[in-house]
Amino acid sequence: KGEIVFGVLGTDEPNSFVDPKTRGFIGYEIDIATAVAKKLGVKPVFKQLAVAARIPELQQGHVDVLAASLTHNKEREAQIDFGLTHFVTGSKVLVKKSSGIQNVADLAGKKVLTVKGGTQEPNLLRAVPTAEVVTFENTQQAFQALQQGKGIAYVNDESSLYNDVAKLGAKGGDYLILPQNLNVEPLALGIRKGETALKKAIDDTLRGLEASGDAEKLYEKWWGAQSKLKFAKRTFRFESDKVDG
Repeated sequence: KGEIVFGVLGTDEPNSFVDPKTRGFIGYEIDIATAVAKKLGVKPVFKQLAVAARIPELQQGHVDVLAASLTHNKEREAQIDFGLTHFVTGSKVLVKKSSGIQNVADLAGKKVLTVKGGTQEPNLLRAVPTAEVVTFENTQQAFQALQQGKGIAYVNDESSLYNDVAKLGAKGGDYLILPQNLNVEPLALGIRKGETALKKAIDDTLRGLEASGDAEKLYEKWWGAQSKLKFAKRTFRFESDKVDG
């Protein structure tokens, strides 16, 4: 059909978000998806999905691949297959400094905000079983709710939290990301079970990006020194599709 449809979030900078100038999708995962399409010799098409809709949309054939800040874990391996890990992050907790919350255990019995259908809610409840979780459709809504005082804390991937705080400019200083990782989250492209040729094309693309140095360049562009996030050096490579948990 000459095209490949990628399901993307489009609300999760810098993985996939809307370019204010062109109104098209840009980002780290968009660049990876575009490289996969190029290897296959087809045009990439991007379809925006909600977090909770990602796996159903893939299984129903509405998209061909998920490039949607998707955590690869054992539980999801029962539903879909994954490409090589292309990013590693962790779930962390963001609070207002004025809240007095110092560590994850302080969230017991408190109202905590997160995104519906992701891995964050189960991770939080494993760490703090008595937390009262309130979920939202996307990261913007959840972060806005924290700013409005609708909860005492907000749980998301560390990468996403950094980005939310960076957008606040000077006001970002009012917020604190708690040091504890609720877990480690390897992110990968998702495909339907049994699509071995597509998986091979994805993995070959990622290995090629690693070998050419382009994987490092993509990281620096969207996450590292050249980005507004200024994350530390990359600690992972595009090499494995195995996960621990």
